[in-house]
Amino acid sequence: MNNILTIVLLFFTIHYATFTFSQEIPVSTEHQLENLTDADQAETEDDTYLQDLEHFRKNPLDLNIADAEELKQLRIITDLQIANLISYRNLLGKFIHIYELQAIPAWDLATIKKILPFVSITVPLKLKEEAGKRFSDGGHSLLLRLSQVLEKAKGFDPSLTGSKYLGSPQRIFVRYRYTYKNLLQFGLVADKDAGEQFLKGAQKNGFDFYSFHLFVRKIGAIQSLAIGDFTVNMGQGLIQWQSLAFKKSVDVMGIKRQSSILRPYSSAGEFNFHRGAGITIRKRRFDATVFASVRKLSANFTADTVNNEDFISSFLTSGYHRTDNEVADRNSLTQYTTGGNISYFRNRWHIGVNGVYYSFSSPVRKRDEPYNLYAISGKHWSNFSIDYSYTYKNLHLFGEAAADKNFNIAFINGLLVSVDPRVDISFVQRTISAAYQAVNGNAFTENTYPTNETGFYTGISIRPTAGWRIDAYADIFVFPWLKYLVDAPGNGKDFLTQVTYTPNKQAELYTRFRAETKKANQPDNNTTANFLVSLPRQSWRTHVNYRLNAALGLRYRVEFMWFDKKGEKSEKGFLTFFDFVYKPVLKPVSVVTRVQYFETDDYNSRIYAYENDVLYSYSIPVFYDKGFRYYINLNYDWGKKLSFWLRWAQTIYNNRESVGSGLDEIPGNKRSELKFQVRYQF
Repeated sequence: MNNILTIVLLFFTIHYATFTFSQEIPVSTEHQLENLTDADQAETEDDTYLQDLEHFRKNPLDLNIADAEELKQLRIITDLQIANLISYRNLLGKFIHIYELQAIPAWDLATIKKILPFVSITVPLKLKEEAGKRFSDGGHSLLLRLSQVLEKAKGFDPSLTGSKYLGSPQRIFVRYRYTYKNLLQFGLVADKDAGEQFLKGAQKNGFDFYSFHLFVRKIGAIQSLAIGDFTVNMGQGLIQWQSLAFKKSVDVMGIKRQSSILRPYSSAGEFNFHRGAGITIRKRRFDATVFASVRKLSANFTADTVNNEDFISSFLTSGYHRTDNEVADRNSLTQYTTGGNISYFRNRWHIGVNGVYYSFSSPVRKRDEPYNLYAISGKHWSNFSIDYSYTYKNLHLFGEAAADKNFNIAFINGLLVSVDPRVDISFVQRTISAAYQAVNGNAFTENTYPTNETGFYTGISIRPTAGWRIDAYADIFVFPWLKYLVDAPGNGKDFLTQVTYTPNKQAELYTRFRAETKKANQPDNNTTANFLVSLPRQSWRTHVNYRLNAALGLRYRVEFMWFDKKGEKSEKGFLTFFDFVYKPVLKPVSVVTRVQYFETDDYNSRIYAYENDVLYSYSIPVFYDKGFRYYINLNYDWGKKLSFWLRWAQTIYNNRESVGSGLDEIPGNKRSELKFQVRYQF
């Protein structure tokens, strides 16, 4: 009886999944993106994840032939679930029906529901038949996106003396892409940021940024071939990870870095990728990857009058070239990179050796501050590591041990355990020397980069009964050396608990509480020496999703924030919004709109909220002070080939004479943005 009930429930889940709203992402991913934006104080321009979701929605991954590397691209299932799926397939043969997924150990109904829109079960073509279709049966896509803040910022005032923006306030993004399943992809990206010139001045060739990529998979022994722009991801991110990667969230089992080593790059971000060529070759149980890259980077230079030499004081990662100073720093540094990996796979375990070497055209020397004592320096840098993974029944162990040029070491180890069909547990331990440095490191750490940290994380996910889910984590960490705005060794702790209730397929409600405490310099300290104090932040969020029918959806959220609640300069914040989603089945039009109110005491009690946007884009604004915000997204599909999007968003502040700061300062209390996008597929 239970099996029959599960099959019936799964049928309705599959049926309902076909009516999901365009560009919907898991709630846990929204949380991860909000956390990433908060940590970096900027939104990422890497839209690869959204491109992948849309690609697999139109070209579902065949579960009968997909290997572990392809399954990782979904970023929905863990390595433990991937290993169990492959073992199930090897033991019992190819899947006959999608219903079989419920029989795989560590696969629950929530996981199956999330993955269904992106997978299928089909009869694969032979290699010769497939090869002939790669260049003829793929899809072409041409996308144009225009956006502009309508109010005139200070930097666009032509009468302004000194630094000002040289170009127009429009942002222009163009992307052409050809894809055939998950086997061939090539394309071109062109991007102009607001304030940058176009077809004149420093950008006489048109756009400020151009990017090209060609990426091929599975040609005989060649598993991946990258030409042009690509990203490299190795191990657990201790030495090299350039693709979008998340850290702590309610997805407590999503703690492991998962990706192919080589990935195509076709986003607008101008820093975090390589430009050159890379290849992965498979021979029996061995994979070997090598890559080489030559990049022009923007950097700040400082003159060394003693040695009569210029050195790099910082890398510029924003990609902005709007003012005379930013244009002068553009492409002022050449970075040469080479590296590779050798991995050995056997049944349920693997071991890999990784290495990366950098050479700069000018030496790197960070600003002379105590917290920069161990920063990268010189004209050369290198890292190497060993990574591993092992799966045994319901247990998956993974980790990486790394060292840098100066043999400073770093370790990260993790464990995923499915202790019961209704209980999953995760652990991450990391020990990273205060002196360890990596140019493109991005591991599962509290710090933005893997350095100066020792910590232990544990998470648990419990599904006590149908419709209920409890996710929680605890993270304790120590920083052995100084950090920016932390003038002594510090420590901290981070706790989160979320309870989710899904009574039926129309409704979902979750409530979440998070408490985080870190040591930092005393704010507004007037004494000669700084001293550390604990600065706690707590937040409580309740969110409701309700689908009236297959076409109409409602969302409501309320969130409270407390900063240093018992301190002398305590702050509190509040945010609430209401969303209306209209996506009629088999109709060409869809609408998403939001009305929001926020009120915080200051920036420390700021709140981030994920916003739906045009296809392949999203917004995560920061909200502080007091005001209202609303937006409306319109989508119209003119047949199967041509689609249009229009987005209008406006924030209205109470009792403010200006919005923003510096050259982005806008007179008045409003900030309005208009965005238009069109895509033609052929």
